[in-house]
Amino acid sequence: MKILLAEDDYTTRKYMSSFLSKYGECDVTVDGMEAVDAFMMALDEGEPYDLVCLDVMMPAMDGYQALVSIRNLEKDYKIPEEDAVKVIMTTALNDEKNVKMAFELGCSVYSGKPIDKDRFETALQKLGLI
Repeated sequence: MKILLAEDDYTTRKYMSSFLSKYGECDVTVDGMEAVDAFMMALDEGEPYDLVCLDVMMPAMDGYQALVSIRNLEKDYKIPEEDAVKVIMTTALNDEKNVKMAFELGCSVYSGKPIDKDRFETALQKLGLI
């Protein structure tokens, strides 16, 4: 599995990178703009990501903006909806408004922080990634 992790917090980034790397190749970015650039490069190279994990609160471009950009890139590249990348939003913002907005923008799973490994693995299984 090819994974893209966008997380600005160093400790969370290291924790998530270590956790996710056991499931596949994990590329790491520190903000949404870098994540969108990495996503586009992977599409250009014909090696798209299977999973993108986006923190919501990041500098330069937040997770919601990155999610919209990723979904727009998929449309530009004419990627069918059933082949769209799975996106897990990872955030401390667990209120109904943020959760609803994330799903409306096209996320697959919304995972609150701190990340619970067992619940995260269950989400990966439900998405058919592991």
